[in-house]
Amino acid sequence: MGCGNCSGGSCSPAGCGSKGHCASGGCNRFNAFDWLADLPAEPQHSTEPEWVEVRFKANRKEYFVNASKAALYPNEWVVVEAKNGYDMGQVTLKGELVRLQMRKRKQSMTDSEVRKIFRKANESERERLQGLRSKEMDVLSRARGVVDMMRLNMKLTDVEYQADASKIFLYYTSEQRVDFRELVRKLAENLSARVEMRQINARQEAARLGGLGVCGRELCCSTWLTDFKPVTSTAARYQQLSINQVKLSGQCGRLKCCLNYELDTYLDAIKDIPKGVRFLQTKAGVFDCIKTDIFKKTMWFQLRRREAGGSENPTVALRVDQVRELLDQIQKGAVPESLSGYAPVEEKTTEAEPDYEVNVGGGLNRFDRPKNKNRKKKRSKPASPTTAVKPSTP
Repeated sequence: MGCGNCSGGSCSPAGCGSKGHCASGGCNRFNAFDWLADLPAEPQHSTEPEWVEVRFKANRKEYFVNASKAALYPNEWVVVEAKNGYDMGQVTLKGELVRLQMRKRKQSMTDSEVRKIFRKANESERERLQGLRSKEMDVLSRARGVVDMMRLNMKLTDVEYQADASKIFLYYTSEQRVDFRELVRKLAENLSARVEMRQINARQEAARLGGLGVCGRELCCSTWLTDFKPVTSTAARYQQLSINQVKLSGQCGRLKCCLNYELDTYLDAIKDIPKGVRFLQTKAGVFDCIKTDIFKKTMWFQLRRREAGGSENPTVALRVDQVRELLDQIQKGAVPESLSGYAPVEEKTTEAEPDYEVNVGGGLNRFDRPKNKNRKKKRSKPASPTTAVKPSTP
């Protein structure tokens, strides 16, 4: 049950309104399941204050301490302490799981750097925050105008208001270092608030903007992916994909993150394939390796045309263990006669007929009704009336 406001990441649970505990799950965007909720806290942490993970706009998450130990529920709005003033966000996790997340991200738990949760947000504070969210597009347009006027090599992507309207965060992307001190001064004068610039990379920009991928689903970076691991063209080579920059690039202009999803499976399967086997030398000629199926553990070899003597150059499929045996024989000096003793690959010339009717030569207008060129039917001319001839009187 979506809320229709997933782009901002500030949606509230829909359905029965049971504070996110029902099966609706709100908009199901970056949901986190607290699998330690039913377990008691560790004895050494039982007397310490409760840690809470709070989500802000565009799924930016930070950690706070619930010093008052108020009863908080997932997707509940709270007022938290900011560096200057206060801010508002939604509760995503609390308890022991947050402590593990902070340890994983090397977040400090010292009292000097910990910010607190003040209280639960009331209805008027939430309405005020929604009003600030409605002004952000206007602020973004004005800020882009100032950037164009100053001719800075940077691209503003998003704006975020702090809940008390005392600070505005501007997110930008740039390929090089930009001196925006004069820009911050002019924006602070025009917007009557403190301005803080935050640089993000291309993948983070795509995550904030969102969109649909070539698979037809919403982008992984804007739904569930939080850690952006580096993606190289080597991942495409291991998966035997054609190195086409257009097809392998995502909306961010970088290589798609999904190239890493099945990479470990390919790396495990390629361990059984002999490395560096491009051809096999036989007395009958040289057989080149034209194809390798790492999952079926099969390699295809074909005799070179110039050594085939004008005849058909057969294609032979060998198992991986057979290739290793041939390589051992060649290294020992026993060159095999030929690969003709192995079963050649039979090319299937007959294709199975589809169980549906295919219009091969049809175009986009093949379902349109044929137009009648001659709409007006030719009317037959009426026959001329016959005149009665009176017989002459004698």
